[in-house]
Amino acid sequence: MDIKHLTHIVALADKRNFARAAEHLHLSQPALSRSIQAAEAALNLRLFDRGALEVKPTPAGEFVLERARRLVFESRCLLPAFGVGPFPAATVLAPLLVQVRQSHPGVQIRASVGNWELLLSRLRAEELEFFLADTRDIPRTPDLEVTQLVQLPAGLFVRAGHPLLEAGPLKPKGLLEAMVLHGIATVRVPAAMQTLLVQLMGQSSADALPIALECDDVRTLKHVALATDSVLIAPVTAVATEINEGRLVQLETPGFPPAYSDLGLVMLKGRTPSPTAQHVIAQVTAMLQAPLGG
Repeated sequence: MDIKHLTHIVALADKRNFARAAEHLHLSQPALSRSIQAAEAALNLRLFDRGALEVKPTPAGEFVLERARRLVFESRCLLPAFGVGPFPAATVLAPLLVQVRQSHPGVQIRASVGNWELLLSRLRAEELEFFLADTRDIPRTPDLEVTQLVQLPAGLFVRAGHPLLEAGPLKPKGLLEAMVLHGIATVRVPAAMQTLLVQLMGQSSADALPIALECDDVRTLKHVALATDSVLIAPVTAVATEINEGRLVQLETPGFPPAYSDLGLVMLKGRTPSPTAQHVIAQVTAMLQAPLGG
């Protein structure tokens, strides 16, 4: 019995249904059924009770499943994979990968970029060893280990010559109304920040803060802000080049709540990262904390 069969056992146990598991595995249902039957024949054990509505592991199946999960996870660690949220993708991912390639040129690695919900789903599916993202909205559940690292400063940016630059500093409510008028371009705004911004506008519903453009790619957001009157919310370091070149300008925001990304590492509790993942974690932690230490 190989890793493929073990992967199928884990998927069926998680989905509790042949059709859902087959869809998840991108297999036909008959092919999955044959794979499970082959695994049961190889072990001479009945691994699942097939109910009319749900499939459940037998006691023997639970025993096999525990070991199958470990083996499947370890096999995935042979090609270490990690995830990054939009803000760290725009600031530390490139130098991090350069460092890894320079220090370990023979190592294979996979990096995925996405919002925290997508990354969390992939982490729980054991497709990622860990991810780095804004952790404010991530639920603190028993299966997760969340390590806070640093607050990454962000700000409001507009293109050179933008109408808001002629108006001078605005009070928070007026600034927010102007941002909504011109269009806000941002990654997903954490729920607590959305609530605060809505309160500053004197509203009671998050619908009062429409986001004109939400995108997980900060580079795309920068491109849009440079070509339109959209107001960009982004990390300061992600727009340093455009600021130095005079193409983007940071808005003055007296009385406005500070914008930042509360970056942290998220992994499954009780799992030991692969040696490559441990190296990546050490490097990204050093990169993020070095500026704070001078």
